[in-house]
Amino acid sequence: MNKKLNTLLFVLGATLFNIIVTIICFAVLLLIFIYLILPYLSGNFSWVFTFIFLTAIVLSIVIYRVVLKFLIKKIDLEKYFDPVFVRKYKKK
Repeated sequence: MNKKLNTLLFVLGATLFNIIVTIICFAVLLLIFIYLILPYLSGNFSWVFTFIFLTAIVLSIVIYRVVLKFLIKKIDLEKYFDPVFVRKYKKK
């Protein structure tokens, strides 16, 4: 496989990983809310789902960054991946 294909597969895999982590975080936070917090509350809970969704997104970004930093330490990016953004003009 060449560097461009490796880069494309890495971006697709990272995107899929981020989506899956977001779904898992949302499900875990929702279950925590339903089983631990909901029995003690009464009233309208529409704001809670928005809060859980936003928290799941933030958690998935944090987890994604930690995993990506770990991979960057383990893998030589210049050896296996093509740069996504290339400068066309060099500064003098």
